[in-house]
Amino acid sequence: MAGVATFVASAGAGATAADPVLGLWRSKDRGGTIELHRCGGAICGRILDGASLRANPDLRDVHNGNRSLRARAVKGLRVFDGFTGGPRQWKGGSLYDPESGWGTKSGSLTLKDANTLEVKGCVAFICQSEIMLRIR
Repeated sequence: MAGVATFVASAGAGATAADPVLGLWRSKDRGGTIELHRCGGAICGRILDGASLRANPDLRDVHNGNRSLRARAVKGLRVFDGFTGGPRQWKGGSLYDPESGWGTKSGSLTLKDANTLEVKGCVAFICQSEIMLRIR
């Protein structure tokens, strides 16, 4: 989860009353930026920016456990997938960190206030969380 935060982060554009979590978010600690958007009936998130991408805009998913996915670009990569619920908490989604290749099938997004999002990922009984801040 810590790696997800490297790329994933706070933001803000496009949030609506029905989906207040939508928009751009930046990691409070790591500065990566993601866009949370609708994907069918769920909430998903893709990487827009991060320190590693600024250093190498053509960065690839080289740490992925699935060798066939290692050539895909990190920029635009979906790292949050399938979160449902709302209006303050979304569950059931997966998280992925391309910096480490670590992923989880159990995660949650909790809107603490209009500009603060807690992202939590768990593997078995071990969980990590990251605070993200809305950009706009």
